[in-house]
Amino acid sequence: MRKQIVAGNWKMNNNYDEGLKLVSEVVNMAKDELGPDVYLVLAAPFIHQKAISQLLSTGENIYLGAQNCHEKENGAYTGEVSVAMLSSVGTEYVIIGHSERREYFQETNEQLAKKVDLVLSGKLTPIFCCGEPLEVREHGDPYKHVENQIEESLFHLSAEDIKKTVIAYEPIWAIGTGKTATSDQAQYMHAAIRNCLSKKYGQEVAGEISILYGGSCKPSNAKELFSCEDVDGGLIGGASLNARDFIDIAKSF
Repeated sequence: MRKQIVAGNWKMNNNYDEGLKLVSEVVNMAKDELGPDVYLVLAAPFIHQKAISQLLSTGENIYLGAQNCHEKENGAYTGEVSVAMLSSVGTEYVIIGHSERREYFQETNEQLAKKVDLVLSGKLTPIFCCGEPLEVREHGDPYKHVENQIEESLFHLSAEDIKKTVIAYEPIWAIGTGKTATSDQAQYMHAAIRNCLSKKYGQEVAGEISILYGGSCKPSNAKELFSCEDVDGGLIGGASLNARDFIDIAKSF
């Protein structure tokens, strides 16, 4: 059975004290309000990683995530963070290829494939992001665009390793543009992604991979989105900065 995952991507928000306060609120609410079937991931900035790891006790379905890592194991890469560094402080998930990383830092599919390999070799779980911008949605082939991202960054993996990977679909065209992705549009793309995986690895393997929706998911639309057959949770941006909103989203399954 696929995991139901709600991952909060804090992006470049929350100073040290604000981050710890938010984690404490999420942990307390989750204990009181969430069942054992929902997995939470807190993808915090690097400065929070060690402290959050110490706040999260084993046995709870709340996991520490990072927002990025470098594609090299170590070396002269000033300002970067390696998978080994993340692993040493208890990080368990790493977001790879977020649309902002692709756009602002020109990350390529080839580069992301190397990151995925390192994350898996470090026994962490990659949350691999894919999605099409507005221009492709309106004038191109959205499915082919996303399929290409998946093929070039993930299809070198074995069936065993692809099952250890979480995929997050980001309709970039519906983020900050005033346009809204409907639940039907979300389901269509999630089903298309699963079909893409099925053609490579077979239906059984594809059916085990959690695919998250990453397009402005909030308490008011989470229930409708999560009711879609191929939507297994969300990669949450702004709403993850508010504990009440984040938990309410997680309660929407």
